Amino acid sequence: MAASSPDDGNKGLVARERQGDNAEPLSITEISAALKRTVEDLFGFVRLRGELSGVKRAASGHLYLALKDENAVLDGVMWRGNAQRLAFVPEDGIEVTASGKLTTYPGRSKYQIVIDSLEIAGEGALLALLEKTRQKLEAEGLFARERKQALPFLPKVIGVVTSPTGSVIRDILHRLADRFPSQVLVWPVLVQGQGAAEQVAGAIRGFAALDADGPVPRPDVVIVARGGGSIEDLWSFNEEVVVRAIADCPIPVISAVGHETDTTLADYAADRRAPTPTAAAEMVVPVRADLIATVADLANRQRRAVLRPVELGRERLEARVRRMPKLEALFQPHAQRLDELSERLRRGLRDRAGQGRERLAGTSARLSPTLLKRSMEDASRQLARVRLTPDLVRRPMMQKQDALIALARLAQQFHPEEPLKRGYAIVRDGKDKALTSREMAAKEAALVLQFADGRLEVSQGDDSSLKRPAKPARKKPSVPPKQDDLFG
Repeated sequence: MAASSPDDGNKGLVARERQGDNAEPLSITEISAALKRTVEDLFGFVRLRGELSGVKRAASGHLYLALKDENAVLDGVMWRGNAQRLAFVPEDGIEVTASGKLTTYPGRSKYQIVIDSLEIAGEGALLALLEKTRQKLEAEGLFARERKQALPFLPKVIGVVTSPTGSVIRDILHRLADRFPSQVLVWPVLVQGQGAAEQVAGAIRGFAALDADGPVPRPDVVIVARGGGSIEDLWSFNEEVVVRAIADCPIPVISAVGHETDTTLADYAADRRAPTPTAAAEMVVPVRADLIATVADLANRQRRAVLRPVELGRERLEARVRRMPKLEALFQPHAQRLDELSERLRRGLRDRAGQGRERLAGTSARLSPTLLKRSMEDASRQLARVRLTPDLVRRPMMQKQDALIALARLAQQFHPEEPLKRGYAIVRDGKDKALTSREMAAKEAALVLQFADGRLEVSQGDDSSLKRPAKPARKKPSVPPKQDDLFG
């Protein structure tokens, strides 16, 4: 056979260096790291628009999803810190705008986007989501007219749920003071952005939980208020948590969110809807002369002046924090790998249990009489083919012999006639039955005493009845056969 030429490098079994080739082969980890650096350098920041699909929140708090349009799909991940700051609940089918950076995940050889912020794409998508939520809550009966409560004519305590630094609370307090001085309890909340809906719902439920005779009186009516703005600004009052809190509140609730043309789902659930926060104050109390609006305005300005340095300090701190490297970027591959392994573990345990059930069902099916008989016949044939060596037979026999000797020794020790050798006797009746008590022996006319060397018959009441045991007949000595004479 002719030797292979150097030009046949691609056909050999062992890789060889070719002439002029000085490139070392890369490992999978090295090429994956190079691809990751290339993708992240070229697409360090992207802004995408697409429809959400396959939204899943892992137990670790990370959000996994896919962005798609009519022609392509891109996987995405949003780490727990950013996912907790979302202003809405992501669901399949919502059109969104995502901002972040592209990266690769070597564990699956795919690329994905690490999302920093997620927003609903345009008012059209937002209105579609709003209508979907409205139909759902209306089907549950939360907007039914039968649930509405009448407002008290002259409430002693008025609860207001709104921002403590906005103009809404000033307008309400101003109008209440002008029309009728009343005790007002303000529950300060965020009215826009992350966490606003939860704070508003918590404030409504907090007012409802107050004791009427407690140190903080329970309001007779509650006003949920916010100034005007876009649908995005007012979105917190379209959240289910706010709508359900208003519908479940035992205190009459007035919704005064936005201007007259603004409508939210909170307006449908409230007992009364006010076109503006000022109009809500007018609905609550009857008219009275103007009160000290100037003092209220100065107090609000003072409050803003005190909070201004705090706000500036917070902005500077946030600017410095943004320039620091994020921990999510360092731990994101490991976190994603952990989520993947957790999911694989759950699937593996489930599959293992299923396999065990199948094996158990198969084993139980093999325990039929026919199969057992067939197995015994096979075992008998196999036993017949086995060659028995002497050791295999001798060893069990010796073991059985030792056991038999031990049993014989025990039988000798426990034999009923063994004590006769030590001077004891057995008393029997005429039928050779052993007597075990004096009462039984007294009923018999004659007794037989058995000793180690023989038996003795005894008659009761006769002293001369003791008889010597009959001596056994002496055998005649056997005569040896006569030997023939050798000499004739």
